[in-house]
Amino acid sequence: MIDPLGERALMCGIIGYNGSEDPKGILLDGLKKLEYRGYDSAGIAIQEKDQVVVFRSEGKINKLESKLSSKHFAGSLGIGHTRWATHGAPTENNAHPHQAGTITLVHNGIIENYLDHKLNLEKSENTFKSDTDTEVLAHLINQAAASGLSLKEACLSIIPKLKGSYAFVALNDRQPDQMIGVANGAPLIVGIGKGETYLTSDVQAILNRTNKVIYLKDGQIAVCKKDGVEIYNTKGIQIKPEIKTLHWTADQMEKAGYRHYMLKEIHEQSQAIANTISGNIDPVTETIRIAELKKLQNTLKNVSRISIVACGTARHAGLVGKYYFEKLARVSTDVDFGSEFRYREPVLEKNSLTLLISQSGETADTLAGLRESKAQGVPTLSICNVRESTLARESDVVLYTNAGPEIGVASTKAFTTQLTFLYMLAVELGQIRGILSKEYAKELSNDLMHLPLLVDNTLKLEGEIEKIAQSFQDNPFFFYMGRDNQYPIALEGALKLKEISYAHAEGYPAGELKHGPIALIDKQAAVIVLATQNSAPKTLKVSVNETLMGEKILSNLQQVKARGGQIFTVGTEGDHEFTKESKYFIGLPKTSWALNPILSTIPLQLLAYHIASLRGTDVDKPRNLAKSVTVE
Repeated sequence: MIDPLGERALMCGIIGYNGSEDPKGILLDGLKKLEYRGYDSAGIAIQEKDQVVVFRSEGKINKLESKLSSKHFAGSLGIGHTRWATHGAPTENNAHPHQAGTITLVHNGIIENYLDHKLNLEKSENTFKSDTDTEVLAHLINQAAASGLSLKEACLSIIPKLKGSYAFVALNDRQPDQMIGVANGAPLIVGIGKGETYLTSDVQAILNRTNKVIYLKDGQIAVCKKDGVEIYNTKGIQIKPEIKTLHWTADQMEKAGYRHYMLKEIHEQSQAIANTISGNIDPVTETIRIAELKKLQNTLKNVSRISIVACGTARHAGLVGKYYFEKLARVSTDVDFGSEFRYREPVLEKNSLTLLISQSGETADTLAGLRESKAQGVPTLSICNVRESTLARESDVVLYTNAGPEIGVASTKAFTTQLTFLYMLAVELGQIRGILSKEYAKELSNDLMHLPLLVDNTLKLEGEIEKIAQSFQDNPFFFYMGRDNQYPIALEGALKLKEISYAHAEGYPAGELKHGPIALIDKQAAVIVLATQNSAPKTLKVSVNETLMGEKILSNLQQVKARGGQIFTVGTEGDHEFTKESKYFIGLPKTSWALNPILSTIPLQLLAYHIASLRGTDVDKPRNLAKSVTVE
């Protein structure tokens, strides 16, 4: 049996429009903004007089756009979809929208029991043209509508028969004034404009048209007409929705002159970090104070263990968080892959806390970890960037990074803002538990206030990093290594390169070099060494361990050099010893132990970006990936 928590396939993009304009341009523009969610195929459907016409294409949106270049439509109602394949290969035949009788439909998610329905429908002489579970939905609604039900009534009638997590938008040839949206475990958002309405899986698709939205809750159905929206529950009872005003602007979604969204988002990091910090420094005590944590004050005071649950880049942030929590707050911390957490049947202690990290707030494996923790009665705290996401709604407390929309599939500013919030959380936790003195907490808070400027200064090194990328663009193998809280950054640097350049890359703790990986080092290996120096805390002595680690990483570097590895060291400005031993050296502004991982991240992001650009890959939409990874 398919696990419903694991199969929340939200990676496709939906857009729907009902107004007075030709829908073609609005739908295509919305699909381009949603393409990060999937780009295996795309399609649109537009109501023309008494029929709905459909156009589909395999591949990216530009192929669909070319097919539609000479088309003009008299209608003003339409739906569109960009697909990340789950059921059925990424072919035009499997692309959405799908049709059955008078019904046209686009869909995100997985209908787990679609095969049972398909077999029954085939017995009733229904013919299927695709391999998707989506087409089953169209046939089910059409069958109900053919019995005399309205589109709303037909959709309501099939919901109890469906298993899985999904969102869909449907049209009926015979009701050309409306589109119906249904949400159950997958996001679907209603947009409200002047004389027009929208349905979409992500607000960025409609922000240039309206900032008034309704986030549909699970089990809700929206009837969208030109002049307004009606929301019903699964019993068909109309309910009054909460209309929200969004504060992201359409300008934040554009590239602003940058070649790629990813590069724009790398350069937005100082502002994003400043936004994360904003409001979390007490102006009187000049120390970190996170107001939302008041709801968990007793839990945090008595917490004995923290379980961090996350996936991919967010998990790498969690690994850095482990160092923060254990050093600054003295709380034992575990970091789990979201995909493994619930399957290992975790034993969560009475005084434990589960911390969940997700940019989108829709990552299925992370949500499963949330629900496992709640089932065991453990308080949950989440770090998230998207308001009203499932993770944000279901967590006991949510901390928003306020990084703004992140369009590039490879996460950049979301990661550094997650690190920033983990730092703030650790400092506050250290104060709550009486581990940090007032003086040291104030010093750590003051260090944080300088972080945006340090990030800006680090970004000025891009020209040098681009030249290094030119030297490394053809290397077949990349090896990243770091010690202590720089080890997770080595993992993240390797992941960024893999994601967008398709180069083979590995991240390792530098001390593990001699335990096997050194066998891979030769003249073809590009070795990226993280070797930053830590500025000494004014209120504490520098630990012996920190001094030893600097010596040991230098020893690791020399072992690589002896075997011909091409060394690029990300160190601290003025470090002549590492400069001398490295083929390439970048000196970062000097900062504290806790903030060095954030600065070290930026050169690795830029290195990955420029290598990928030189290799000619699609940086913003790398193959086989989507922004919100919500299937197992």
